[in-house]
Amino acid sequence: MGDRRQKAISRSVQRALTRPGRARISFIQRILAFFRIFYLTLIRHEGELFHKLRTEVWSLDEGDYTSSFRGSKKDPALLSMGDLGFSGSTFFRTSNNAYLIKSVPRHFEHTFFREDLLNPYYEFMHNHPESLLVWITDYIYAPYKSLGSLLRTSPAHHIVMENMLYGKDDPETYSDAGSNLSDKWETYDLKPIDYFYPERDLVPDPLVSQETMSRLADKFEDKIRLTRKNHDAVKRVLERDTAFLASANIVDYSLFLVRFPAAAKPGTLGRKTQWRVGVTSADGKWKYRAVVLDFFWAKHTFHAQAMTGAVQAFNILGRQGPMSITTTAEEYREKFLEMVGSMLEVYIPGSGSEEEQ
Repeated sequence: MGDRRQKAISRSVQRALTRPGRARISFIQRILAFFRIFYLTLIRHEGELFHKLRTEVWSLDEGDYTSSFRGSKKDPALLSMGDLGFSGSTFFRTSNNAYLIKSVPRHFEHTFFREDLLNPYYEFMHNHPESLLVWITDYIYAPYKSLGSLLRTSPAHHIVMENMLYGKDDPETYSDAGSNLSDKWETYDLKPIDYFYPERDLVPDPLVSQETMSRLADKFEDKIRLTRKNHDAVKRVLERDTAFLASANIVDYSLFLVRFPAAAKPGTLGRKTQWRVGVTSADGKWKYRAVVLDFFWAKHTFHAQAMTGAVQAFNILGRQGPMSITTTAEEYREKFLEMVGSMLEVYIPGSGSEEEQ
């Protein structure tokens, strides 16, 4: 059943992103759609807004973008990555490794993004194209109820976003390196480690696998060695990005960090911002990519308020310490920037001089 489910979700997503125009569903089709368990008819939300983001802000080629979801006779359009998220999200990637599709099953998260955050996100990204907030290139959803969405056998809401591992498996990436270094790529999903995460540790989604549950927050045990110019620049960008998230009352976001050998030269998509192309470390050993992910948890939503009250009561007995969803947006921002600052190091090549920040 799992393979059938993944294929149906993949086909639903693919058709939504390659269909010319808007899907038209008759009254009879709506009735039939209700009884679907796996395959859902999905449509784009705010298609024109996302088109402007892709083409005007991020300089993505629209033809290449659509082609990424078509696949070929040799490769399927989308490849399942399983149910990887703590919220029970399903993940797919395009066969060219350019984009990720993540389901957003929690009602309070997709409602907040769609109704409260989307327009401010558009304005912010339009005014700050160098932002490290992840590029969300599409939002697709099922406009009608179905048994699949009610039973949660098939997700009804998905976001499409850039894949920071683009180029990892491309032989051209290593043409000047003398060997394939794809197994040397490292990824880290980083949050302030002094927080306890009740949404993961106390009341996890029932669809989350034990393998996912066994993963705690990543730790980056090294330093990101940068020139003073690159060090100060990334701190300014993240301070601005997190100020925007705090203004929307958001907590629980993370820094997705990728590092790979400096000899690798992976391709890039769209606008060539520094931390998407790959910043070379000042010691010449690594290149780094980074984006800020998962900014869907707003403290003012009903669910978050209810969870806050519940875990505060639990904490009186459990004494687990500060929690990600009981903190304020400003406090979470402060801890997040402290975490990033602790990983950064100003390095002067050739002098052996290192200055921790």
